[in-house]
Amino acid sequence: MKNRCDWPGDNKLMIEYHDTEWGVPLHDDRKLFEFLLLDNAQAGLSWQTILNKRENYRRAFDDFEPARIARYDERKIASLLKNAGIVRNRLKVGSAVTNARALLDVQAEFGSFDAYIWQFVDGKPIRNGCKTLKDIPCTSAESDAMSKDLKKRGFKFVGSTICYAFMQSAGMVNDHLTCCFRYRQCG
Repeated sequence: MKNRCDWPGDNKLMIEYHDTEWGVPLHDDRKLFEFLLLDNAQAGLSWQTILNKRENYRRAFDDFEPARIARYDERKIASLLKNAGIVRNRLKVGSAVTNARALLDVQAEFGSFDAYIWQFVDGKPIRNGCKTLKDIPCTSAESDAMSKDLKKRGFKFVGSTICYAFMQSAGMVNDHLTCCFRYRQCG
């Protein structure tokens, strides 16, 4: 049996996410946007709740295609707020549209969201080397800087804690426990 971080528990979906995605460095704009949108939706909720709704989010939000989401109007937002398969919070749904528009502006300025977002970690993942879950931080100087700059660019629901969770999911920070088999694999 593989030694892994404690947080997935015995939930198969959480284990699969942990073992194949969490902490893997991402450089695809659409996938980065997916994690930003999902981490926004998670605010105040468990990651397991969002992971259980992930396929619903893919269908509801056009497979996380920022250019399509940026064109959503009030009618589309109202439709999303009736979708029981996602978190039906007006501010979170609205932030997905706002953030898609802001992301398009970032792409125009930097060439890609990837080029912009990875500058906060100088282009390479941070390895924290945590031994227990309680050692894993909720924020960092990098997530603080990211949050501040994203807000300046018009992004919503991007506080430092959400940015740090995004950094973990996008592999910008490797917070696998040092005893976890993924710690070395995620580099």
